[in-house]
Amino acid sequence: MVDIESDGPIPGDYSMICLGAVVVEAGLSRTFYGRLRPISDAWVEASLKVSGFTRAEVMDFDDPRAVMEAFAAWLASLKTKRLLFISDNNGFDWQFVNWYFHHFLGKNPFGFSSQNLGSLYKGMVKDTFSTFKHLRKTEHTHNPVDDARGNAEALLHMKEHMGLKIALD
Repeated sequence: MVDIESDGPIPGDYSMICLGAVVVEAGLSRTFYGRLRPISDAWVEASLKVSGFTRAEVMDFDDPRAVMEAFAAWLASLKTKRLLFISDNNGFDWQFVNWYFHHFLGKNPFGFSSQNLGSLYKGMVKDTFSTFKHLRKTEHTHNPVDDARGNAEALLHMKEHMGLKIALD
């Protein structure tokens, strides 16, 4: 489960400023967190405010290439049969992670696809107006590890209590 925060609406012109991931398994203890220095001079105050960081703070974050290398190494260390990128809003989170992996490393360990947790839940309950967010236990704080953990809790609930068939190894 992956979540990101950014300082604008699209990668390249704007920056991913933090990234969190949680392995979806009992305990939800294997996590990754990275804070990335901006890659451009453009930023949207309202977007940055969501994360709780100031522009001055993010300017001291880590080199984005180093963070993406560390994320790729962390993913490789999981030794899973298949990496599956799932997020609450994969249209947003995926575009940043995919762009950063390709821009800085030349490839994306997740491949070319992602899954949207909200859409998965809507299909399970057969209601396009329904939301999974009540299944989270961890408060949604906009810290990407907290948010990914809450989303992972929801996915585990869907598997364990709603009959979702998904291989999580």
